[in-house]
Amino acid sequence: MSVPCQDGEAAWYCIRSKTKQEHVAAGNLRLVPGVEVFAPRLRFRRQTRRGPVWFVEALFPGYLFARFVWATQVKAVQYAHGVLGVVHFGLKPAMVPAPVMLELRRTMDDRELRVIARDLAVGDEVQVTAGPLAGLQVVVQQVLPARERVKVLLDFLGRRVEAEVATMELTTEWKHPLSAG
Repeated sequence: MSVPCQDGEAAWYCIRSKTKQEHVAAGNLRLVPGVEVFAPRLRFRRQTRRGPVWFVEALFPGYLFARFVWATQVKAVQYAHGVLGVVHFGLKPAMVPAPVMLELRRTMDDRELRVIARDLAVGDEVQVTAGPLAGLQVVVQQVLPARERVKVLLDFLGRRVEAEVATMELTTEWKHPLSAG
């Protein structure tokens, strides 16, 4: 663990925010001169009783990142509205190495808000994430956009069977059980 930069050089730190207020803390930290903020969030649709609804949630609930000069700006950061404080391990603040921040930003396409869309096409291999078919890998056979459902083809008891599944219950981001990692 690194010691805060003493030479006046800015470094990245992990900041703890109030629950569900990462965006509030980020907005207030952006008002502090010389502080750079990165608060990655995901926007996605989830099925509710009212139907599909868009949600925005922090990628790291309760946390965000700020780059600042410890010696001169830590008080302004700690007392910004929405901030609970700088994350510490013992007496040492949690500094985030610059390469880690670069990789995180690259993963987020250098944006704070990443939209997780479920644009499915015939032939896509997907995994069912909910319901009685959860965990199965299936192939999209037909897209039924008006009902936000798709027909999928799956192997069941040695036979190929078609079934309808809500698009909210599918993901294209899955790892094959035999893949490394």
